[in-house]
Amino acid sequence: MTLELKNIVEAILFAAERQISVKDMRTIFAEATDEENPAAAESFRNVREAQIAATLEELKIEYDTRPQSFQLVEIAGGWRLVSRAEHSPWLKKLLDEARPHRLSLPALETLAIVALRQPISRADIAGIRGVEVDGVVKTLLERDLITIVGRSNVPGKPLLYGTTQRFLEHFGLRGLDDMPKAAELRLQAAALRTAEVKTGHEVGGATDEAPVSAQGEATTQPSEAAVAEAGDETDEEQPANPAQ
Repeated sequence: MTLELKNIVEAILFAAERQISVKDMRTIFAEATDEENPAAAESFRNVREAQIAATLEELKIEYDTRPQSFQLVEIAGGWRLVSRAEHSPWLKKLLDEARPHRLSLPALETLAIVALRQPISRADIAGIRGVEVDGVVKTLLERDLITIVGRSNVPGKPLLYGTTQRFLEHFGLRGLDDMPKAAELRLQAAALRTAEVKTGHEVGGATDEAPVSAQGEATTQPSEAAVAEAGDETDEEQPANPAQ
């Protein structure tokens, strides 16, 4: 049987346990070997990234135009085969067993604040939420959904947090621009930050000008659908201390 590029790409997607980028696929083609049939692997050794990208788009269209239980989506800079949303009622039990620890509502609220306002300090997160967030921030750090991206210029130089690549993967996003109403929320966040800086100058206080996040820009909140998929982990919270 003569192998086709589309068949090989599809097989790679099916076997991959994570999203896989066009560059990664190109490396696989360049390094693949077949001792029993060397010519088969050799014939695809010089396949170009443009060819792989075109094949992925072809597969995506093919899956979208015929009744399939799965689809091909672009997530966090890579491609992955995923189940369609309409089949979620039958998959929840399986996913609950595979992922027993899911995010709580407090964790999701905190994550949304970080996504919108990043880079942001722990004190600012607590100020917005009105409760202490040490436990929640620790949970999000352990899950690799947020990370330390620098330090603020205010006295004490508190740590600043931003979202991660894992954050995009968790919510099935290609990038930060895939957030709902991304442009609108970014403008709101920028206006709010400008107002805070202006207020800080008027009262003679230090402003919280911070380096950009690891992704290079502020992001927006996770979608309602993504929040609905999250679960029940409990994070202990206490009312925020106004003195801090």
